[in-house]
Amino acid sequence: MSDTRPRQAAVEVPRGLAGVVVTDTALGDVRGTEGFYHYRQYSAIELAASRSFEDVWHLMFHGTLPDAERSAAFAARVAALRHLPDEVAEALPAIARATAAAGPLAGLRTALSLYGSATGLGPLYDTDPARRAEDALAASAVVPTILTALHRIGRGQEPLAPRDDLGHAANYLYMMTGSEPDPVHARAIEQYLVATVDHGFNPSTFTARVIASTGADLVACLVGAVGAFSGPLHGGAPARALDTLDAIGTVDRIDPWIRERVLAGERIMGFGHAVYRTEDPRSRMLRSTGLAFGGPLIDFAVRVEERVEAILAELKPGRELHSNVEFYAGVVMEQCGLPRAMFTPTFAVARVVGWSANILEQAADPKIIRPGARYVGETPPQPLPAV
Repeated sequence: MSDTRPRQAAVEVPRGLAGVVVTDTALGDVRGTEGFYHYRQYSAIELAASRSFEDVWHLMFHGTLPDAERSAAFAARVAALRHLPDEVAEALPAIARATAAAGPLAGLRTALSLYGSATGLGPLYDTDPARRAEDALAASAVVPTILTALHRIGRGQEPLAPRDDLGHAANYLYMMTGSEPDPVHARAIEQYLVATVDHGFNPSTFTARVIASTGADLVACLVGAVGAFSGPLHGGAPARALDTLDAIGTVDRIDPWIRERVLAGERIMGFGHAVYRTEDPRSRMLRSTGLAFGGPLIDFAVRVEERVEAILAELKPGRELHSNVEFYAGVVMEQCGLPRAMFTPTFAVARVVGWSANILEQAADPKIIRPGARYVGETPPQPLPAV
């Protein structure tokens, strides 16, 4: 019997889905032409300047900024969830050995999968909203514990248990270094984490939501997001942007180094953004943080930024290519003593909260995300070749 249902007409969209709106969200928005983005109506940059990471986490999950009492209660609740199940903790040395060449972010994918199984996470399709929220909170809380443990094991050091008396950012630094965190460094990293919790339907967030739309379990969504995030054109950029500064080396090499690569059609890591047509507000904030620390690295970075933007404006007029969050993120993390192998994992510590909030929002929508594709191969049906 033939299918007589009317077929939906195909809609042509730009490459990369640029400018295509795929759903509604109450979590936030990026206004690329204004150089502004927000979380649930509050400026993300203002939140970074005035609120703790846990407060913003509460905002993303529960829709409100907590008062002092609720803030303390939520922070205590998160702290209590940082500890790993024994099955996961015992497997981390093997995971660290297997992913030694790729680093902690690759290990996170495996460890998260094990965490989901060890804690019995069921499909989003089969769990109620309250259970989903609890699972998302717990999974987000253990990510820093996993990443720092993998980092330390890879360096021949023992993992450190999380400290319930430290805030999320300070505890992360403690578990990484084994030392009492410098409050100034901890606050700088916290501001970076707040500023990078969420940022529209970027590739990793969209990946998480696509998986969530299938009804899969929460960790499956997070693992997919981590995979998308690891790419050099997405979350993998901060260390590469700092590598650019190293490659340039001195002020007199800036112009010839940049011109050579731009004329060769190469990408300058840390510059340009898929959405912003103005200065990235996150870059502006982190530049200020770096300047407050001072030193030759930030001075050189500012000089490189000035010349790169001038050369790009000359050679690619009308493109509006400015520094993005990755450029100064690498500088600030270097100033705070983080090893470069932990730059992208640190980014993931923040973004896992945004991914989780998006997963929870997507799980409430029963419609699976299922776009089409335009076939451009040989005209079918082709005869089968003779055997």
